[in-house]
Amino acid sequence: MDRFTISLDETLATAFDELIKERGYATRSEAVRDILRTHLQQSREKRDAKGSCVANLSYVYNHHERELSERLIGIQHARHDLTISTMHAHLDHDQCIETVLLKGPVSQVRQFAQEIIAERGVRHGQLNLVSVDLSKLHSHGGASHRHLKPHH
Repeated sequence: MDRFTISLDETLATAFDELIKERGYATRSEAVRDILRTHLQQSREKRDAKGSCVANLSYVYNHHERELSERLIGIQHARHDLTISTMHAHLDHDQCIETVLLKGPVSQVRQFAQEIIAERGVRHGQLNLVSVDLSKLHSHGGASHRHLKPHH
């Protein structure tokens, strides 16, 4: 294991220690490792448009917006090959939240997310994408499938 030392001003160190306590890390080292892994993963995902991924697309929308629900369903049906599952919940009399679990090529998943988020009436859309490696096709009891292994 490599070790390194960093210097933080008092304000940043205090804020970092509060984050550590809030998230339940036992040590600063655990927190730094977690932050670095997250940052490196996000950086890799921004560069990698050719690989595969699993993703969670969440967005809030106004269900009174004219034909928006039908447009959103149409987009999902047109890309049913990417969609694993959709969950829908009512937030209040006007707003709904949907979460769509996706898997497929990174470029297609991003394009799908942008299409949904760009629809008039959709607000607060966010894509959480995790790059994965596809294993070789194999079977169990006659059913063939691939495993998705997240990058480290």
